[in-house]
Amino acid sequence: MEQNIEYLAAEVHQVQQVMDNMPGEEELIDLSELFRVFGDSSRIKILYVLMDHNMCVSDIAQILQMNQSAVSHQLRILKDAKLVKYKREGKTIFYSLDDDHVKMILNLGMEHISENK
Repeated sequence: MEQNIEYLAAEVHQVQQVMDNMPGEEELIDLSELFRVFGDSSRIKILYVLMDHNMCVSDIAQILQMNQSAVSHQLRILKDAKLVKYKREGKTIFYSLDDDHVKMILNLGMEHISENK
């Protein structure tokens, strides 16, 4: 049953266009989860450390003055969110950003907050 709804300023075709372009509920939930991962400054710091260099847990911990177990915990969250990946070289595991999208998200976010200062 179609409802007849009146909109204050938007025309019916604009409303329909917005509704047609709205991502599905599952995609919106996934996007919300991605941004939730960015909601922790420790994870953001780790991403910045990995921006241009592959690093192992101990080096990340040293740079950020965090303990290794805390870094490992945050890396697991970042890995599960597909924001970082790892590569084993002998006994050492090196972490890096998963792809250039992660760098773009960080750069756009920084640009956005810098504009608003």
